Amino acid sequence: MTTPLVIVPPEGGQSFWQPVPANGFVRCILASKDFGGETPFAMGTQTVAAGCFVREHVHPDNEEIIFVLEGSGQALINGTETHPMEKGACFFFGRGQTHRFQAAEDGPLTFMWLMMPGGLETFFSRIGREKFPGDTTPSPFPRPEDVLKIEAETVFASLPGKA
Repeated sequence: MTTPLVIVPPEGGQSFWQPVPANGFVRCILASKDFGGETPFAMGTQTVAAGCFVREHVHPDNEEIIFVLEGSGQALINGTETHPMEKGACFFFGRGQTHRFQAAEDGPLTFMWLMMPGGLETFFSRIGREKFPGDTTPSPFPRPEDVLKIEAETVFASLPGKA
């Protein structure tokens, strides 16, 4: 079997506005399930609005790579370690490592994510609102009421005391 060649143009893939507390948006660029890639993965970018954050979470069955493209912020890892998130920084999260990302107050934080195996793209599509080129940023909107169910059906495990 020949592995396919896939080229995604700028602005290609699907984009989704994200609810609070991250706000901002996600661009889902590639997912091996969409083209028959041999190694299961999904990758894209996420822009977290200034002063906003990605909630503390854990992926029990997935490994994740985060590469900071623009902006700055802080990563909280395993509930105790803080590390700066600045352009060029790269993080590898093995299965079961909790993490939270906070954008600095002075501007958005944009990073590339790579999830192995995939599934994060499904989560983003289910909690977000589709974003189209030229859209204006929407007012902050809440997460779906069934977000915990969506998390459990995709790539997340619940954290005690976190909702």
